[in-house]
Amino acid sequence: MSGLMELVILLPCCFFLVALIKFLYDYLWVPLRIQHLMNSQGIKGPPYKFIHGNNEEATKMRQEALSKPMALRHDIFPRVQPHVYTWINRYGRNYIYWNGIRAVLVISEPELVKEVLKNNENTFPKKKPSIYFSNLLGNGLVLIEGEKWLRRRKLANHAFHGESLKNMTPAVIASVETMLEKWKGQEGKEIEVFQEFRLLTSEVISRTAFGSNYLEGEKILSMLKELSVIMSRNNFKTRIPLINKLWKPADMLRSEELAKGIQDCVMKIVKKREDKFKKGEADSFGNDFLGLLVNSYHSKDNNSLSMEDLVDECKTFYFAGQGTINSLLAWIVLLLATHGDWQEKARREVIDIFGNRNPDSEGISKLKIVSILSNIPKYFVSQSQVF
Repeated sequence: MSGLMELVILLPCCFFLVALIKFLYDYLWVPLRIQHLMNSQGIKGPPYKFIHGNNEEATKMRQEALSKPMALRHDIFPRVQPHVYTWINRYGRNYIYWNGIRAVLVISEPELVKEVLKNNENTFPKKKPSIYFSNLLGNGLVLIEGEKWLRRRKLANHAFHGESLKNMTPAVIASVETMLEKWKGQEGKEIEVFQEFRLLTSEVISRTAFGSNYLEGEKILSMLKELSVIMSRNNFKTRIPLINKLWKPADMLRSEELAKGIQDCVMKIVKKREDKFKKGEADSFGNDFLGLLVNSYHSKDNNSLSMEDLVDECKTFYFAGQGTINSLLAWIVLLLATHGDWQEKARREVIDIFGNRNPDSEGISKLKIVSILSNIPKYFVSQSQVF
């Protein structure tokens, strides 16, 4: 009996001891060993800190940078990436830092960057995304590699080649004109242009790429925006796999809920497209981006998409397409408001290039496009109208 009791006590102790050794090996020995090897090759960096790496330091620097007001200048690097800026100045153009227990080699020398970009994917594969990033974009074009990436990229290229973009012009012009009409009643008042351009890009993407109405697209983009905020908030938080399986934080639960909501919205849009075809209201699933995705989903060959793939590609395009264009337009307007002389130069350049062209074959007047482009800056003659 005593032997059985000793065995009952000994087994949990052995299990605990093995688990502790494995934990210390992964979270202490391996990082310190890598740090020593990199230092011996001349690659320095902030020292590894147990479990958290340099995440707490990076978070603190970001919070300090964002808490201070910023003057209107082009030198934004110290504000948007203060930890990278600080460590480059301290440790050199190439350095190593720690995202938890994962070593990250930062390269900023142009020749080395070129070497990485031109090399094959097996040598420099994409890093494994975090749970939050996976919920945001799923297994879309941004995260996949190899043959799968090639097939999806060809699909996207087909949807957005020159002729397809030309056919989108009327919808884009109509959306911009609607926005400018609204602005006419706002002259002399402050306009939040980032929000205005967010609504514009949401409408354009919904109409041109997915054939859906603004409200459907806005609902998806609103959830994607919240997901991106959650992801940003957790960028430098250290996750311990076993603990996260036993207990999920509120952000993780919310991100899973949003990912499910986005999937449901996309599937409703897809079902509408499928129903139109089945009822004979359309000859095909359509030639826009969504139509090509749905067609690939229904194809029976080896290159067909699963429903999960289809949803992930929609999420990727909604988020990447809207976010980049929205930020670019807002940044352009900020620069035009900051530099008043640039506004007149921009108007003259647009009119010089397009002003004397004839209307094109589709009946969309180039002069109409010029009028839209050249009038946008007139609403932003002072910095006060941007902020």
